[in-house]
Amino acid sequence: MSCNGCRVLRKGCSENCVLRPCLQWIDGPDAQGHATVFVAKFFGRAGLMSFISAVPESQRPALFQSLLYEACGRTVNPVNGAVGLLWTGNWHVCQDAVQTVLHGGTLRPISDEEIPHVRKERSPKRELCEPDLGLMTWEEPRRSEKRRPTTPSVNSDESVTTSSESGWNQTEGGGRRRLLNLFV
Repeated sequence: MSCNGCRVLRKGCSENCVLRPCLQWIDGPDAQGHATVFVAKFFGRAGLMSFISAVPESQRPALFQSLLYEACGRTVNPVNGAVGLLWTGNWHVCQDAVQTVLHGGTLRPISDEEIPHVRKERSPKRELCEPDLGLMTWEEPRRSEKRRPTTPSVNSDESVTTSSESGWNQTEGGGRRRLLNLFV
């Protein structure tokens, strides 16, 4: 018997169907079909199947759920998507969009005025602390120290790194290849 995902995509289903385990977390055959159609329309049928096939079987349900949330978030918030909704504290908008899709509803982009902003300003910049992590803080160079980096000269021995004496560094004409050391 065909799984609900394959049924709505009108694709043949087999015992080792890659889509069937992805839909088991969704209650009800209609909701499974709605979710499959929505994700397949957003990412494309072939794209969806290649995404699912590319991950281990144990991670496929989580991948499908992630794709569904990203597709819903990107539909209602085209600029920032699901991550933007999460970042601004409006994750409930993405969850409501997923529930709308599972119940067969349609989504539309929501303007910034319609989304209640829980976090209107970004949190103040945190100072980096250095607890044995080897992190370095960035200091802006003084105005007089700001210089445009120069490109190393090919003729300069300091800026050229040559490779070992093995044969791979020889060119067809018998000359040696020289590699620029751009991190001097």
